[in-house]
Amino acid sequence: MIGKKTAPSPPHPRKQRIIEAAVTCFLEAGYHQTGVRDIAHRAGISLGNLYNHFSGKEAVLAEIARIEAQELEAFRTLLAAGPDPKATLKRFVEDYAEYAARPENAVLGLEILSEAIRAPQIAILFSGNRAGLVTGLEELLEKGARTGHFRAFEDPRETAGLILDAIEGRALRVLLKDAKGSAKTTLWRFIDAATRVNP
Repeated sequence: MIGKKTAPSPPHPRKQRIIEAAVTCFLEAGYHQTGVRDIAHRAGISLGNLYNHFSGKEAVLAEIARIEAQELEAFRTLLAAGPDPKATLKRFVEDYAEYAARPENAVLGLEILSEAIRAPQIAILFSGNRAGLVTGLEELLEKGARTGHFRAFEDPRETAGLILDAIEGRALRVLLKDAKGSAKTTLWRFIDAATRVNP
């Protein structure tokens, strides 16, 4: 989700340093075990300086969610812009699989998910980001069904969610070394078979 390589529009340098320090702490110790003092120490600033930018740990997480939303906007644009639904879906699967499999994205995503189960307020911070992708995929599947590129779906939204589950689940398997990076082709073949018009 958030890292030096993935932030699309960096905020104030000190604020950016705090975000990067927080992500590192969350990845190493977990969100629950990380305190604002840990983040300030990792960022090399005083606790007072951290509070000049964020009211607390949850505010830092809210900023991470905002940056993630910016990153995912490119995927939502891709889903809406492609003239050929099947080619658009293939590109989305390949590009999002690469994004999701970045170690910082896969680990932080898992950490946030585990915390969100215990703390609904954290789930709320990130739920809109995933919902936006689900909606984009749902609309693409419906368009593809109308144009004959995909089969008709009983529940396009549920299917869209399952496609994301497959991509994100594979990303964790890549991280755990249970799947090869080259398995991206297999992932596409699986999704292609699931969405293809039956002969």
